[in-house]
Amino acid sequence: MQSNAETPELYIEDLPDDRKPVIQKLRAIILDNLPAGFAESMNYGMIGYVVPHSVYPPGYHCNTQQPLPFMNLASQKNYIALYHMGIFADSTLHEWFTQQYINQTGKKPDMGKSCIRFKNLKNIPFDLIGELAGKMSSQKWIEIYESNIKR
Repeated sequence: MQSNAETPELYIEDLPDDRKPVIQKLRAIILDNLPAGFAESMNYGMIGYVVPHSVYPPGYHCNTQQPLPFMNLASQKNYIALYHMGIFADSTLHEWFTQQYINQTGKKPDMGKSCIRFKNLKNIPFDLIGELAGKMSSQKWIEIYESNIKR
């Protein structure tokens, strides 16, 4: 569900009470672990972590006015979603995350191409999400994006 909030703080303020602490904790862990070169913003109606134009002037090929997206955090109707473009674009990272998720939770992650869905808010592996957030530099993401995604 997209939000019209203009800041991450306003996005969180508008959430249902049971979602606020979870999104706040995920946001804090991401910010604590995200490498230099990324910036937090509102992106596509969600909390976004992007490579800003100051680091990557061409921006996103689908809309060059937008910074290059990397991760998004959102409260959807039936779950909390973490969208991580690196997992979609880097099979080694995808394999690492999937195995670590299984090791830490005993279950396979509920995932789409770049989406990790958390339906049970009590079983989120927060430390693993922090580790995932720190796994890829902005420069590495730009290289992968330019070689595999940008046309």
